Amino acid sequence: MVEEGASVLVDVRKYDGSLSRRWTAVRLGEDEHGVWLGTAQGVPVSSSTGEEPSRFGYVVLVPRGGWWTATFCADPGPEVYCDVCTVPEWSADGTVVSMVDLDLDVVRPRGGEAHVEDEDQFAERRMRYGYPDGVVEAARQTCDCLMERVRRAGDGDGDEPFASTYRYWLGLMG
Repeated sequence: MVEEGASVLVDVRKYDGSLSRRWTAVRLGEDEHGVWLGTAQGVPVSSSTGEEPSRFGYVVLVPRGGWWTATFCADPGPEVYCDVCTVPEWSADGTVVSMVDLDLDVVRPRGGEAHVEDEDQFAERRMRYGYPDGVVEAARQTCDCLMERVRRAGDGDGDEPFASTYRYWLGLMG
């Protein structure tokens, strides 16, 4: 794996292999939850519609073996934004992490209630791209689990990393 402070290319694709988004982050470190990557405000983020600078700083948690990633944003971004995706895969040298976005997102806006976004996109793309039943089942189970964990953490349950652990890593972004 690359050292802390090294650049990591985050490559997120759609199920058909087309680009969803891609940017370069900084490896902040690793803990019991997974690998933490940081992205400063203004970093170029490429997507199928072009390239735009990130609107705010954020950290991304890449868990070990989970069908998700979690983004924790600096103000004014959402507090928690979880992408349901295929299990993230790392290149042999740890400089690239890639995954397939499965459209479902669990979001907790700053000071708000957790909710699921893009269920309509999931249903439409499931048909268009022919998601296998196992992928659909894993995505739905992951979404339900994330919704419960993010909701509980927002209610003060302390379910980590969604309650407060991310604040340490976000603090490293300055």
